[in-house]
Amino acid sequence: MQHVFIEGTDKQAPILLLLHGTGGNERDLLPLAQIIAPNCSVLGVRGNVLENGMPRFFRRLSEGVFDEEDLKFRTKELHEFINDMADKYYFDRHNVIAVGYSNGANIAASLMYHYEKTLLGAILFHAMVPLRGVELPNLSDTAIFVGAGKRDPLIPTGETKELIKELRKANASVTEHWSEGGHELTRQEVDLAKDWFNQQYK
Repeated sequence: MQHVFIEGTDKQAPILLLLHGTGGNERDLLPLAQIIAPNCSVLGVRGNVLENGMPRFFRRLSEGVFDEEDLKFRTKELHEFINDMADKYYFDRHNVIAVGYSNGANIAASLMYHYEKTLLGAILFHAMVPLRGVELPNLSDTAIFVGAGKRDPLIPTGETKELIKELRKANASVTEHWSEGGHELTRQEVDLAKDWFNQQYK
């Protein structure tokens, strides 16, 4: 997968796995990483799927309807890619925190739905339920920040609330923030994610 790895100044800090939204690339969320955790190493990844020329992490059949078989395949692909990158760049595979927006947040959620301890934690901006009918692994050691918009035209609030409920049912520690906005990423939720990160990992 196309990616960028930037080594941080704090070698003990978590590695940030940056997962863009539809149409983004491996560098899209680098400014977010600088705000949230400027001393961390970052691994920015570009999705392997194209939708009308726009990179995504998995296919969808229509707006809000995922290609479930492709989602499972791409989730496995990303899980194995992180393993390979840990070997290549000599970082601790068990010290990875995903920062995902929209489509990137959905694949991050899918990683946690399918693989135990694949992520130490996650920051999910504007995410929805990746897959139903899945028994989640035990996420008792996983801390998650969820940022969502009450007026998001692409993700009904019920979707995000269901995601939060499922993660908590799997024993994850979930902090949620609901803005008055839509699908756009706001500076307020990024700043709150930074505060959350500092409380969790410093």
